Amino acid sequence: MAGLALVVDARPYVVATRRASSIVLPSICFTFAIVLAWGLIPALAVQVAAIAVAAARMRRPVRRTLHLMGQHAVALAAAALVAAIAGLGASAATGLDPGLSGGGSTWAEALWTVVAAVAWMAARYGLAALVAHVMSPQRAPRARRWSVELFATAALLLLGPVVLAAAEGGPALVPLVLLALHAVHRMVRSAGESERATRVDALTGLPNRRALHASMAAGLVPHRRLALLLLDIDRFRTVNDALGHALGDRLLVEVAQRLAGVVPPHDLVVRLGGDEFAVLATRVDGPAAARRIAGHLAEALGRPFALEGMAVDVSASIGIAMAERGGDGAALLRQAEVAMYDAKQRGDQVAVYGPDALHHSPDRLTLLADLRRALESDAGDDGITLFYQPQIAVATGAVVGVEALLRWHHPVRGLVGPEELIRVAERTPVMRLLTSRVLGEVIAQLGAWQAVGRPVRASVNVSVRDLHAGDIADRIEHLLELYAVPPSMLQLEITESALMADPHRVLNTITRLDRMGIAISLDDFGTGYSSFQHLRRLPLSEVKIDRSFVLGMATDPGDAAIVHSVITLAGALGLRVVAEGVEDERTWRLLAAAGCHAAQGWFHARPMPADDLAIWWSRYRPIHPAPVP
Repeated sequence: MAGLALVVDARPYVVATRRASSIVLPSICFTFAIVLAWGLIPALAVQVAAIAVAAARMRRPVRRTLHLMGQHAVALAAAALVAAIAGLGASAATGLDPGLSGGGSTWAEALWTVVAAVAWMAARYGLAALVAHVMSPQRAPRARRWSVELFATAALLLLGPVVLAAAEGGPALVPLVLLALHAVHRMVRSAGESERATRVDALTGLPNRRALHASMAAGLVPHRRLALLLLDIDRFRTVNDALGHALGDRLLVEVAQRLAGVVPPHDLVVRLGGDEFAVLATRVDGPAAARRIAGHLAEALGRPFALEGMAVDVSASIGIAMAERGGDGAALLRQAEVAMYDAKQRGDQVAVYGPDALHHSPDRLTLLADLRRALESDAGDDGITLFYQPQIAVATGAVVGVEALLRWHHPVRGLVGPEELIRVAERTPVMRLLTSRVLGEVIAQLGAWQAVGRPVRASVNVSVRDLHAGDIADRIEHLLELYAVPPSMLQLEITESALMADPHRVLNTITRLDRMGIAISLDDFGTGYSSFQHLRRLPLSEVKIDRSFVLGMATDPGDAAIVHSVITLAGALGLRVVAEGVEDERTWRLLAAAGCHAAQGWFHARPMPADDLAIWWSRYRPIHPAPVP
């Protein structure tokens, strides 16, 4: 048995992909049998020798080897104590003989053998848990690893009495237990492969999002400082569409290999999904060091990738979030994502999340968390409502459309306006939840208006995040079919900042929406960095002049000149023009003289809930603008 213990430990069982200390030694099957039959000293000697063989095979450090020996020594001592109390010993080696026919003593010995195995496991893993807690108090135990390891250990220990029973029949039968050991080995290996499959990205072979969360949970302890760098490949969808999905996948694999090549072994490279990657840096002393790491990553991606004889240039926007004195991994990932979108919006390659930014304050993060809970709640009274503001044809005074405006009555803060809501949620995953909620309610309301004979076009604001997701067209198509609403009754508004952040990536989405018959409006025109080329190429139906120009056009010649220029340009391109912020009659008349198509503002009506809008609509009488004096 001692010889077999040394032989089988030349191939110890490694549980999943964990640290080298997380192993199961098959020799415990034989040393447990030895401790039952011949006592602690022989079992301890054989176990120490077997661990030495396993340590040499796996090249384990001396400190970890001594730690493993200590665990097994305590475990064998606990089993020997139970065996002494129960009176097991030589009779156990030869003594399953009196009770094979069903004697009471055999059942008692079997029960005490199980108790000895439980004592062995409690002593070993109790000591291991105690040492782990002392070394890393904040590290949570990994339940799945322990379940596999405990099951394999129990199976090996309970094979010990079987080995003794086989020895009673003759020494030649003892090696047959190797077949059972092989079965346990296959079970552990299968569990490890299953565990790896859930933590590894199938395309690139990098760890996935789940592995990142596990690593952050293990690394976010008070005495360590981490940095999470989130990378989003710029214009990847354009490359994917131009070269095909096969070469797009190859590009992702090449990017993964290049990132893994420049990141040191003590850091973690992860593919989060799509064209997003992350690097968890575990040895940083501040934002400056994290920026240096980001610079190395950007430099590595700056070299062209060779695909099918073509040189493909790739760049990435990188967001950095720092974690100090513990923290929450999910919050760290959200902060890195916010920083990444900041970098994209500003045109910078790297941005660091900082608490000094307006939308980064803890107060706004709390508001964001409250908004998410409200959107995910099944309760009907969550405070989120939609107001509608009419859009009036300047020439005829007819109602030609409405704009849906979001309002949220926070249970503590009171009414939260749309500007603050968008500022808080726009660069986070909550924005998609918000857009889905708004689209669902607006299209349902369009169906209700159509049913009572008041068909009208409704405009809904969408963010760059919604357009980057790509599935917004599918969601809208489903809702239009569900409520039997024609696509021409829905219009989506995008801002200049959303358009200019990544026009090529946005183009694919809005082109599909245009083909579905959904109008696209360019909101807040004149406040961003519009390119006339994009204005000409994009499938736009409407341009909205920002209220900052409309409010002053009656008194400021510069604002008036800008409004006239936009109306002339849009008319030449065949686009409708809507003026926002019309609050007095003189401005309305000036817009009519300039040839503006529609006006929106408090001069005609304030934003109001759908029920109030129906009452206003029934009382409204079109008015025509008089000539400007």
